[in-house]
Amino acid sequence: MNMASIIKASIDLNKIPKEKIFVGKKGKYLPITITLNDELDQFGNQGPVVVEQTKEEREAKAPKTYLGNVKVVWTNGENVDTPPRDGAPAPQAVQTAGNTSTPVEDLPF
Repeated sequence: MNMASIIKASIDLNKIPKEKIFVGKKGKYLPITITLNDELDQFGNQGPVVVEQTKEEREAKAPKTYLGNVKVVWTNGENVDTPPRDGAPAPQAVQTAGNTSTPVEDLPF
């Protein structure tokens, strides 16, 4: 399996609309849409994670439910680019010291 990019995302679980969660064969699912923009936002993110809208919601111009943001943290350069860091060339790999997240006890679903 060839890996072309790693995209990191964080979402706010409290913003997940329960009515959009559906039950599939292997679990509960939330349809989302991820956008990768050409330019970074003020926080260095490359795009939003939003709850997928139905055709009717899009046609009615219903407001989007923003869940979080995405950032490309590694790429082989064949499909997307990592964001530049303070004018430096885009990095080709990011190393992390492990997951420092705290478990969430009170999930909204």
